[in-house]
Amino acid sequence: MTTETDSEPPSVLEAIAARRSIRRYAQWPVPRDVVERLLMAAISAPSAHNRQPWRFVVLDSAEAKVALADAMGRRLRADRELDGDSALAIRDDVERSYQRITGAPVAILVCMTMEDMDRYPDSRRQGAERHMAIQGTAMAVQNLLLAAHANGLGASWLCAPLFCPDTVARALALADAWEPQALVTLGYPANAGKPFRRRSLKDVVRYISSRSAGGT
Repeated sequence: MTTETDSEPPSVLEAIAARRSIRRYAQWPVPRDVVERLLMAAISAPSAHNRQPWRFVVLDSAEAKVALADAMGRRLRADRELDGDSALAIRDDVERSYQRITGAPVAILVCMTMEDMDRYPDSRRQGAERHMAIQGTAMAVQNLLLAAHANGLGASWLCAPLFCPDTVARALALADAWEPQALVTLGYPANAGKPFRRRSLKDVVRYISSRSAGGT
């Protein structure tokens, strides 16, 4: 069984261009040293004041993934029932969530902590500090996703923990300061993922250039 590419690893730009969200995985185990290689890439991300607000919980046992999937599924069902959705739609959504979590050889819960961030007496600056911690944690996730692709793995970023952080925290007995932000599923890809679609640069970029010398 080949679990790593034999060719040269892709350059950063090649990895960015080729990375896809992969949600279906071959049931091969991901070696612990490979997972730690990805986590080392994750914690190499920049962060405000270099406070490194990211925290990671690695779920590589079936029991841990099932416990989390069951807890999140119950919360998802309750939320969808309050929305008045149909029983069939709820069942399908809960089953899809369960399969995404338990079907991955590894799931990594990404958390954020404010423990080491600066403290301010006013809500404006404290809110900015919190946003900086969130941004740093998100950059760590992007590093992890790119490192996964560069190592021949597939990964998908799931934001569902943001909808039920208390449920996730209880299911995994998290420290109080660890705030769930995302779940990254990880494994050797069973398919190539969906086609890549992005808006064009002209739709998302605005240039503010200096006027040329002598211009009006």
